[in-house]
Amino acid sequence: MSDFFFQKRVWITGASSGIGEALAYAFAAQGAHLVLSARNGQELQRVAATAAEKGRGNILIQPLDLARHDSIPGIVADVLRQVGKVDILIHCGGISQRSRALDTPLAVEKRLMDVNYFGAIALTKAVLPSMLTHQLGHIVTITSVTGKFGSPLRSAYAASKHALHGYFDSLRAELGNTPVQVTLICPGFVRTNISKNALTASGHAQGTMDDATARGMAPEEAARQILRAIRDGREEIWIGGKEVLGVYLKRFFPAWFSKIIRRAKVT
Repeated sequence: MSDFFFQKRVWITGASSGIGEALAYAFAAQGAHLVLSARNGQELQRVAATAAEKGRGNILIQPLDLARHDSIPGIVADVLRQVGKVDILIHCGGISQRSRALDTPLAVEKRLMDVNYFGAIALTKAVLPSMLTHQLGHIVTITSVTGKFGSPLRSAYAASKHALHGYFDSLRAELGNTPVQVTLICPGFVRTNISKNALTASGHAQGTMDDATARGMAPEEAARQILRAIRDGREEIWIGGKEVLGVYLKRFFPAWFSKIIRRAKVT
């Protein structure tokens, strides 16, 4: 990556575990200054301590609950007072789902949308004016291959990821005459706790890791590919294993894909 990320100010949500944690270490190793956010302050302290060992940049811990949309403008204002500007904003915070659509109460579906979709939108709206003022910025949203197609037991999760694609594709078009870039990252199975923390119909975490997730890509490899995509100014990338082929099948052979996904083992 040479010095591309050196002294860049990078704000990562969902930084307490999984891909967000791996990104924190990857950016730290490149000499970036970090703002690390998640709900779990204790885990953020752990990640920050490890990141500090890997890099030379400053690290700011900023606890953040993406479902508390009204608190976000004030938090952003406070962060900007401390770091001056945000060069790269990475939306990595989110929760998944493991429940049938018919069994899932609307309250659980709203929770998924509040965190995965509206949380990212609220944070973007609060940070974007500063990026435009400074005439620089890169907004990176970690969606999912389920933002390209739906699969069983993930109806509301897939809906939230589809919504992110619609929003950020539109935002990219609106920002076409500005220096602010937008990148969508669509991971398949990555070896994180996302399935353990996925909400069931009861609204509680599943508590176990899916077999497919356990066999997924290492988060460190995902982080490496994400940094490369940001450096190269890519608009969208898909990362993972054979599950990524579903994007192509859905596009070119939709009827065949529909039959496959009905029988797919997705846990």
